[in-house]
Amino acid sequence: MIDTPRTRLRCWAEDDRDSFAALHADPEVMHDYGRPIDRAASDAKFDRYAGAFQQYGFCRWALETRDGDFLGYVGVMPGFKDHPLGPHFEIGWRLRRTIWGQGYATEAAKAALHDAFTRCGLTEILAYTGPDNLRSQGVMTRLDLKRDPSRDVTAVYSGLGTWHYWVWVAHPPVS
Repeated sequence: MIDTPRTRLRCWAEDDRDSFAALHADPEVMHDYGRPIDRAASDAKFDRYAGAFQQYGFCRWALETRDGDFLGYVGVMPGFKDHPLGPHFEIGWRLRRTIWGQGYATEAAKAALHDAFTRCGLTEILAYTGPDNLRSQGVMTRLDLKRDPSRDVTAVYSGLGTWHYWVWVAHPPVS
């Protein structure tokens, strides 16, 4: 568990599945993905995120307020096998629409990066999004990630079409 001033990042519990699925059913929240995903796809993603903690000791954490209200998720995951960027770790987030613009993504992602670098010993973490996702780009900028256009890629995914990734990079802070 990771506490920030306003949030808690924690491992997933079975009773999080409904909130997780509701997040993925919101067309506005899923705009960057191209469409909402159904319950089966959400459950598969949930299982992958929960399983990552068992395998790596970090994951896309469940994100909640300090009072226990579900906000979404934030955290680090390994890139998919055969990802066009090759083997890597990636930070990402997805939050309920009702709390956008309140700084929760930046606050929680900063804590997740700190944990991944200090406790887990990672030496590089990527972040990527589409050229039109200005909100995520804003979070990446506030996190002091460095834009690396040399790593930008385009990939075609079955059922999702062509994705253009703009890439940012995080390294552990120099002490």
